[in-house]
Amino acid sequence: MSQFATPKFPATPHQSLHTDLKKRVQAYFDERGIDSTGNPKLFTKAIIMVIGFVLVYIHLLVWTPVWYFALAECVVLGGLVAAIGFNVMHDGSHGSFSNNKIVNRIAASSISLLGANHFMWNMKHNMIHHSFTNIDGVDDDIEIGILMRMAPTQKRYKMHRFQHFYFWFLYMMLYVFWIFFTDYQKYFSKKIGSVPLKKMSFADHFEFWSVKVYHAAVFIVIPILAVGWVNWIIGFLTMSLFAGFVLSIVFQLAHTVEHTEFPVASVDTNKMPDEFAAHQIKTTANFATKNKLVSWLVGGLNFQIEHHLFPKISHVHYPAISEIVRNVCREYQLQYIEYPTMRRAVVAHVRFLRQMGKYD
Repeated sequence: MSQFATPKFPATPHQSLHTDLKKRVQAYFDERGIDSTGNPKLFTKAIIMVIGFVLVYIHLLVWTPVWYFALAECVVLGGLVAAIGFNVMHDGSHGSFSNNKIVNRIAASSISLLGANHFMWNMKHNMIHHSFTNIDGVDDDIEIGILMRMAPTQKRYKMHRFQHFYFWFLYMMLYVFWIFFTDYQKYFSKKIGSVPLKKMSFADHFEFWSVKVYHAAVFIVIPILAVGWVNWIIGFLTMSLFAGFVLSIVFQLAHTVEHTEFPVASVDTNKMPDEFAAHQIKTTANFATKNKLVSWLVGGLNFQIEHHLFPKISHVHYPAISEIVRNVCREYQLQYIEYPTMRRAVVAHVRFLRQMGKYD
């Protein structure tokens, strides 16, 4: 494992696309005298979502409604799992939720509320995915094993001809698979894909197992005692499958759609063809950026281009800085990939999957 070498990006000159983008975006915040982190609207939204999660959970177990209302509440609970991940944990893990490090850590730790491990997420998402977006063999987000082909460089199997039909089921399984399998796989293998894990401290190990024990108690043991095994399994699967699909589709619409690229490093130099900022723009897509409800629910992750260029800026500022990024892309003659609606983005994703299933 020590011989594994991640690809490198070319050295950028003093005046480059990335420096130009950072200069213009920083000027936006300086001129208005505002912080690039979260604001009261974000904090209010976070409180609403966390309280909503707790209240729905308690209502299901203590005042269990008739079965069809209970199922509806399980869907809502699954939506809140995804929404807390998008809006609270995600900004917190990037240090953009607040200008206070302690508050950021608390927000990032909300992933524990959902049963996942922050150490593994930080390594997988912040360090690997954001650094090596859409690079096959490194970016774990496009590694689904033999069940799906998510990049042109991946091996194609006959079953991939049908992946644009069966992907719905696999996406629904994401949350269950994440909580009960992939966290443990990373922990015991000490790697994420081909990338070795950072050394875990005693506190990291303690947090990992504490969260897993908490999740088993809160999402399995207590519900079974409260409502019985059959009602629990129906409710848990309803919540988990809905959460898994929402989490999956939002992240996949950002990178695995028509027009996004999957660059390959030079065999001789192990260097990528584009500088970091250009790479992020070419491998990322936006969707439904004019839809305020979608933006509110997915924590600005429909502005993925801005997020990948400026992960330490809170998503509440993405609509404003998107105009800056769009103009810079136009000046540098780079395609700013954007789908006007979520439906159009889903169609582009399905077409991408069909294309990956048909051709080498």
